[in-house]
Amino acid sequence: MKKTTSLLFIGIAFIAVQCSSVPLSGRSQLSLVSNDKIFPMSYDQYNQVKKESQIIEGTDQSRMVKRVGTRIQRAVEQYFQEQGQSNYLADYQWEFNLIKEDETVNAWCMPGGKVAFYTGIMPICKDETGVAVVMGHEIAHAIANHGSERMSQQYAASTGLGIASVLLTGGAGPTLSSEMILQAAGAGTSLGILAFSRKHESEADKLGLYFMAMAGYNPQEAPRFWERMSSNSSSGKAPPEFMSTHPSHDTRISDLNANMPKAMEYYNRSK
Repeated sequence: MKKTTSLLFIGIAFIAVQCSSVPLSGRSQLSLVSNDKIFPMSYDQYNQVKKESQIIEGTDQSRMVKRVGTRIQRAVEQYFQEQGQSNYLADYQWEFNLIKEDETVNAWCMPGGKVAFYTGIMPICKDETGVAVVMGHEIAHAIANHGSERMSQQYAASTGLGIASVLLTGGAGPTLSSEMILQAAGAGTSLGILAFSRKHESEADKLGLYFMAMAGYNPQEAPRFWERMSSNSSSGKAPPEFMSTHPSHDTRISDLNANMPKAMEYYNRSK
């Protein structure tokens, strides 16, 4: 019993010191996996995806994706510089590509700034500002270190308080071998992980709205993009929100409108 109690306090202490704050939102997040570990893995995986995919180059759409990504990237870098936090982005290696996947309505960003758009999402984006809505959201995932946080949550969820992480790594942080063990114990916490994922999506919506506004893109187009996305969704195919890793379209639109006044401040300053 004493040993169990001691391990409990060790686990609580370990998690308490392995927290950081998300820029702009200020939310405290669990951070058991450092960027210097996850970024190289991310870059390798992104290069593998590029090898296995048809990257579109030299078209209006591909140039648009790169142009919007670079514009938002520079706006974010300028913001961090003004805040005296340029070092936060020191290890990011931004890259923006369009992949030919006409049936897949999606875009994603790997930790460290590697972004991919699928051609299937471009008709819904409709124009450059629509691309900026999605791009701001994906860049926000990278800036907020959601990939690292999700992995950290997996470690903690495997035992409730991350005690196994201490036992397996001696407090030095997770290793690849311990990762496999901890993830294997996560089946019973799926709904909790989904809730965290919805939190990440909502946070990326909010920060992405600010980022596109900082870059001079009208944030009022963001709710309109999600209205188009909602119209594109097949009726009856969307799972209930509590079982989804993403908020419902209606929730997203409502939250975006609630954050619009602050976004418009950034937008007006960018002019």
